[in-house]
Amino acid sequence: MTIHQIVRNTVEKLKAEGKTWTPDVYAETFCSEAKKAGFSVEDCSGIDRYVSLFDKKTAEEIKKYRVRTTAELIRFLISKLSRMNPNEATVLVELFSALAKKMAQSIDLLHNPDASALAKKTITILESQGGSTQIELLKQAWTNFLTVYDDSFLMKLTDFGPVDSANLRRTIEGLNLHKSADQGVDYDKTIRLLVSSLVPSIAPTMDNATIELTQKLSDNPEYIASDECEKELKIAIAMRIALDKRSVEEMVNALDILLEKLSAQLIELIERSENSSSEIREVKRDLEALESNKPTDFKTAHKRLYTIASTLEEKVEVLSKDLKIHNEKVVQMGKKIATLEVELAQATQASREDFLTKLFNKRAIEEHLNLKEAEYERHGHSFCVAMLDLDHFKAVNDTYGHDAGDAVLIAFAKILKLEARTSDVVGRYGGEEFMAILGETDLSGAKVFCEKVRAHVEQAHFMYQGQRIAVSLSIGVAERSDYPSLKALVNGSDERLYDAKHKGRNRVEPA
Repeated sequence: MTIHQIVRNTVEKLKAEGKTWTPDVYAETFCSEAKKAGFSVEDCSGIDRYVSLFDKKTAEEIKKYRVRTTAELIRFLISKLSRMNPNEATVLVELFSALAKKMAQSIDLLHNPDASALAKKTITILESQGGSTQIELLKQAWTNFLTVYDDSFLMKLTDFGPVDSANLRRTIEGLNLHKSADQGVDYDKTIRLLVSSLVPSIAPTMDNATIELTQKLSDNPEYIASDECEKELKIAIAMRIALDKRSVEEMVNALDILLEKLSAQLIELIERSENSSSEIREVKRDLEALESNKPTDFKTAHKRLYTIASTLEEKVEVLSKDLKIHNEKVVQMGKKIATLEVELAQATQASREDFLTKLFNKRAIEEHLNLKEAEYERHGHSFCVAMLDLDHFKAVNDTYGHDAGDAVLIAFAKILKLEARTSDVVGRYGGEEFMAILGETDLSGAKVFCEKVRAHVEQAHFMYQGQRIAVSLSIGVAERSDYPSLKALVNGSDERLYDAKHKGRNRVEPA
């Protein structure tokens, strides 16, 4: 809890009790709230911190007169000063000034720029013997500092150790910031990029050796720094190039077969034509030359085909009246086919996409599950499934309306997509329930991902028409290698989700 929150609690309590807001009443209520919050405030320690600074005789007088508050202490000291002779009062004032200066110098050493600036200003005013107006303004500046001071930024250190807001040194000494040189390298990111570069750009699949290497790197990212990995990478790169070249050769061969058929059909058509001209015979010779001197790459084949097509377009007037009659019909059919293809593509996309969140729908998720299952059965590549469910979602719809519920679902889908890797598959399984398929990930890695999503949702500001909606998330996660079948895996993740709900929601199970 911060000073801001304690101040707000103090104001609310004073309003509720209807007390007059005198400085003493406010200080008493503030210190009571700070004590309940377990927050150590120096001003609430009373006058004890000052009494120890006086001589023994003065301290006994303070105890005798039952001085309890700072205001009473000041009045006591003023009364005592008035009874002193001028020399004693001067000495005491100098002592107080020196004490305040030392306190300001101590504050200047703290690691807070605002407090340090105020401390320097305090020292300057004390050294220049500023007047009462300057002292009063300085006092108000310190009051403002205490009111707005917020040390919640220290909570960012909780990932590295316990945070003690009352003892910064203990907090720093308790942090675990030791990392080896290797831990400074993001091997996971490097491995993902490397695996992507090993995938053939033309060939449809990788060879078995490359697949084994990518699996080895995924299981042990540090392996990339070894000499053995360098050798295997050189072999994998050479194999990728060889696979691409083989695929190009297969495509060229397929194109060659197509050219043979095209040449044969055009030559036959030209020979059967009664009106063959010298220009058409030139096309025939070009086709025969193409047949005898076959191209070995796409660029050459494309250039020759384009030359033949241009010659046909320029030199052949009309092959038959039937072609003219049916040409428009063919064009119309082509347009219809193109339209149908666009509609089919849109329908295919719509059939795999959730209309609200734009994530994969249940049908698409099940297709990806089957693909992952096939990889698991063929290569033993395990994967994890996480079931994610928004807590008390019905209450959101009942309280704010279904439009607000839809807005929450859309916002959560963006969070889920943002946290997911490119290799992960996320989608809406139904209602407020979502699923994530985490490939090449064991249970511990999957729980890290799930906890990141849960924490992101917990800290996010879900807003609808100016109102903030509190949203939390329960997650159940399971690994394929722990279950006998795909169906058992999905049921297992669903059961873990039920456990998370049963144990209080806003958690990941197994924890």
